[in-house]
Amino acid sequence: MTTTRILAGVAALLAVGAALMGSPAPAPRGGAVDVAALAREIDREADHVTAVELAQWIRERKDGLRVIDVRADSEYAAYHIPSAERLGMAEVAALRPSAGQTLVLYSEGGAHAAQAWVLLRAAGHQRVYFLRGGLLDWMEQVMNPVNADARVAELSRYFGGVPRAGAVPEPGATLTPASGAVARMRRRGC
Repeated sequence: MTTTRILAGVAALLAVGAALMGSPAPAPRGGAVDVAALAREIDREADHVTAVELAQWIRERKDGLRVIDVRADSEYAAYHIPSAERLGMAEVAALRPSAGQTLVLYSEGGAHAAQAWVLLRAAGHQRVYFLRGGLLDWMEQVMNPVNADARVAELSRYFGGVPRAGAVPEPGATLTPASGAVARMRRRGC
């Protein structure tokens, strides 16, 4: 038996042993991630809430609701959803929500919030959602809804929004104080 074959045999044994022993990385908090279960939640669209649903939860002061903005500090300072707090991704990953607490994460368009959702769900937290469409959907569906039904129009006014009936705003028109924040996001392509 040549040295090369002996080394290849040892390498194969070490590879099998490593596969049986598992990864050297620490196991995720909350146990193993059930990726198939997460995929089913995503397929059922049970991973997110709409802007109108979130607005209703905030207005009703839903028990245990915690709204988390994962955008940059400067973006949060410029505008944020009422009752939201700002946390960075590292802070989100370290969260330990209490039983009965419902977390809703949002970012500008929703991508960062969806990533934060995965972090929290992978850590085993169950009552976690992200705002579908992010702050942009909040601005369009809650703050500046067009042809909204009476319930959404009333919700919009509750948050200081301006419901409109079929009107298309002029380019550069400012509808609400928060509209400027949306215009800045759109210019950045977010």
